[in-house]
Amino acid sequence: GGIGAALARRFAVEGARVVVNDLDPVKAKAVADEIGGIAVPGDASTIVAEARDALGGTVDVYCANAGVGSGGTEAAEEKVWELAWDVNVMAHVRAAHALLPAWLERGSGRFVSTVSAAGLLTMIGAAPYSVTKHGAYAFAEWLSLTYRHRGLKVHAICPQGVRTDMLTAAGSAGELVLAPTAIDPEDVADALLRGIEEDRFLILPHPEVAEYYQARAADPDRWLTNMNRVQQKWEATP
Repeated sequence: GGIGAALARRFAVEGARVVVNDLDPVKAKAVADEIGGIAVPGDASTIVAEARDALGGTVDVYCANAGVGSGGTEAAEEKVWELAWDVNVMAHVRAAHALLPAWLERGSGRFVSTVSAAGLLTMIGAAPYSVTKHGAYAFAEWLSLTYRHRGLKVHAICPQGVRTDMLTAAGSAGELVLAPTAIDPEDVADALLRGIEEDRFLILPHPEVAEYYQARAADPDRWLTNMNRVQQKWEATP
């Protein structure tokens, strides 16, 4: 669903043979049937071998798109933190571990990491999500700097609000921060294809995120003060 379905549809339009993955086999099959793809349901980080077999032995592009939008503060239960870490970070690590030997041997491969603007900035009311999305971005950076001379292409997609179930689940914080500039999943897919054509690592479906990221780096205290004002505004929301 959401960004994952949009990416699957767009790659199919571009002529790719697509494996569609979801924990829900019914959802995976529905999208696969729609685009003429192959459904491989299950944990996204464990299906690389099955996907490779379904595609005849080769995966050219892997989209690490599974994610959970865990809200809460430092007081969130440890199981919430563990799930966010497992899905938002370790699923990417496991998939890369399975993919890299073949990619490095042949000298080519493309790893697409759906991160979030929260991985560059942060998100109010969502400590587990923000922290683990920072981790996902850091892992994508590390992959790129470590293996780009060996043919690995890495792309980190960092949108703000996208009109998906995850935005709805973000509640009042999402309504305040993300909803006003939210885009459709298809816009994210378009941004990725442009980024691939231009061979860019960092893909920003919301271009203004670049300015926020620069401001954060140039003057962290000013940026944190401004974000704290957003936090206070959210706390005052009825």
